Amino acid sequence: MKTPSVLLLVAGACALAPTAHAQSAWSAYGQGTLVVQGHAGFAAAYSGPQSLSATAQRKETTDLTVYAGRGLWQGAEFWIDGEIDQGFGLDNTLGTAGFPSGEAYKVGADRPYPRLPRAFARQVFELGGEMQAVDAAPNQLAAKRAADNVTVTLGKFSVVDVFDNNAYAHDPRADFLNWAIIDAGTFDYAADAWGYTNGAAVEWNQSRWTLRGGLFQMSPVPNSKISGLHGRDRSVVVEVEERHAWLDHPGKVRLLAWSNRAGMASYADALAWGRAHAAAPDPAPVRRLATNSGWAVNVEQELATGVGWFGRVSANGGRKEAYEFSDINRSASTGVSVAGSPWGRGDDRVGVALAVDELSGDARAFFAAGGLGILIGDGRLDYGRESIAEAYYALALGHWGQLGLDFQRIANPAYNRDRGPVSIWALRLHAAF
Repeated sequence: MKTPSVLLLVAGACALAPTAHAQSAWSAYGQGTLVVQGHAGFAAAYSGPQSLSATAQRKETTDLTVYAGRGLWQGAEFWIDGEIDQGFGLDNTLGTAGFPSGEAYKVGADRPYPRLPRAFARQVFELGGEMQAVDAAPNQLAAKRAADNVTVTLGKFSVVDVFDNNAYAHDPRADFLNWAIIDAGTFDYAADAWGYTNGAAVEWNQSRWTLRGGLFQMSPVPNSKISGLHGRDRSVVVEVEERHAWLDHPGKVRLLAWSNRAGMASYADALAWGRAHAAAPDPAPVRRLATNSGWAVNVEQELATGVGWFGRVSANGGRKEAYEFSDINRSASTGVSVAGSPWGRGDDRVGVALAVDELSGDARAFFAAGGLGILIGDGRLDYGRESIAEAYYALALGHWGQLGLDFQRIANPAYNRDRGPVSIWALRLHAAF
């Protein structure tokens, strides 16, 4: 696959242009990101239809985004994001439950293609309290508003734009790359194949805490495209966020719960169908309207100026097939992020993280019998926890972007002790303008 040099040249040229950040009715931003990722060959006793390739490979993904926003009336704004994407994740985004690139979508293409990932309105209703300045940023107009408020977001956006945020591990364009580190691994949030959906979120913000709730549209079939509006397949998400200071250093604790209602199969029914038909278990024939739920605890804490720690623990029911995100039923991750460097580069950033993912007993039996999930399926399974170690260094390139180096070591990819471990490297170039 050819490196998308045209997109990179456009992103680099735009990144050098100055941008005014004064408050105004209109605001526009852009970004361009290239990730080149690969691995050398690794040991594998066998491979299946959704295995990570045991032979060496290298893939690229590129995206170029333009964010345009306009103030509507007091406290209201509208944003629309246009994007051009190109490229593939490793093995077309298959082979590991904690997939190694958050910049890789479940849909790939050799040629650049346009998308509209976001088109949403936001309304803030002020309730009082201290006036706070809100800095201008992509998808956020500069403003001054009361700390106590109710914020409503409606339209097309990503669930994790609002929920499961973390200052140190959430942005694959700037910090970690692995899916099980940038998000709660078991959070099967509503999303199309690119990670976006239609929905609404309400946030009640007070001085030390926030209560969030959201209702979102799920794919009509697991891991597929969303078109039109419907209410049959839906996800409800609730999150409580507490803000505090520990030894004068800020921190946050978030407690999240979600429940999905859609046409989904249980692993047990898929296994029974496979036995009855002398075939590998198949969820498609036994899907029916059902519910799957889960929870996550998400903590971020500044330890010293420029040094932060984060941790997430999450779980879901484990009896139903994964629907939108990844094949993970239990997950824990932790890590440290450091801004600056001992050699005087204050805008550089380094991060180190660990994650461990697990399958439920029902899911183990399903994959051992040859079942295929969203991201994994080796044909059989010698089960072991999927363990991930990741480290990155982001070299600041002036005010407009960064050059990042990333390394990951994944033991038991797709929970299989018969395959791996695999070492994965990545080069990331990110420009913001």
